[in-house]
Amino acid sequence: MNHPRTLQEAIRYFTDPDNALAYMVRLRWPDGVVTCPKCGRTDVVFLKNQRKWQCKSTHDHRQFSAKVGTIFEDSPIPLDKWLTAVWMLSNCRNGISSYEIGRTIGVTQKSAWFMLHRIRLAMQGKSTVKLGGGGGEVEADETFIGGKARNMHKSVRMRRIQGQGFNVEDKTTVMGILERGGKIRAHVVPDRRKETLQPIVREHVNAGAALFTDELVGYQGLAGEYEHKIVDHATRYVDGKVHTNGMENFWSLLKRGLGGTYVSVEPFHLFRYLDEQVFRYNNRKNDNNKPIPDAQRFELAMSNILGKRITYAALTGKTDTTSIN
Repeated sequence: MNHPRTLQEAIRYFTDPDNALAYMVRLRWPDGVVTCPKCGRTDVVFLKNQRKWQCKSTHDHRQFSAKVGTIFEDSPIPLDKWLTAVWMLSNCRNGISSYEIGRTIGVTQKSAWFMLHRIRLAMQGKSTVKLGGGGGEVEADETFIGGKARNMHKSVRMRRIQGQGFNVEDKTTVMGILERGGKIRAHVVPDRRKETLQPIVREHVNAGAALFTDELVGYQGLAGEYEHKIVDHATRYVDGKVHTNGMENFWSLLKRGLGGTYVSVEPFHLFRYLDEQVFRYNNRKNDNNKPIPDAQRFELAMSNILGKRITYAALTGKTDTTSIN
């Protein structure tokens, strides 16, 4: 088997430690020359029994593995389990819980939770290409993420719900920008004010693009920079090409994963789950509008594991240090 195409084939392929190590070597050192990450020497010695390399120079961390400099660094969990977890998270449409990952690959739920967040770090996208170039059409919308009233205890529901809906302070605001037929960008934002939303639009959308939003006051004032069209949701949801249904579709996918798979997500970690869903959405189809195979989506996720690392202390809020080498 040259390259696995399904989850079953991936598990079989990466269970062989030689295959897993060879895959990581090709990813870390594409030219085939293993280099010491500390001093850059290329005449390192491979320690077969430990599946590590040793640098001939005398310095700290002379011995190193293929995990060094990746999201897998300092993890005692073997590569076959890591690679299986990456395959599953990158290809499960509604996400996959740490409990299920733990049962599937044979680690504790706590370890699986930490693994998934490290993989989400690799899924973060930081494209500098603006949306809406060449006459593209762009939708901008926002939503609230939080608990549902029907799931709350009566006393909590009475305290939190005011009038016809939630107190906004009890939910987290998320903003999204979608280029029709293209990519999406999504961010956790503090509020829906003009001072918050409009700089994000300007950062991610080409000036002069067709911009479709709802009637929110926060978008008013963009008509001078964009072909800004508004749909009033109080009267209709679609007015010809003017609608935000593409963003509404993404919000539906996001909330299905958060509510159905993850059940409860702390606002502190919400942006990580957002990165995960954005990654899968942006890599669902290729330029020819055909579905991207699971193996290709796995490769895209793996291509971003280099130079990124987050510690458990940073992940749990004990320190604000996230190391990106």
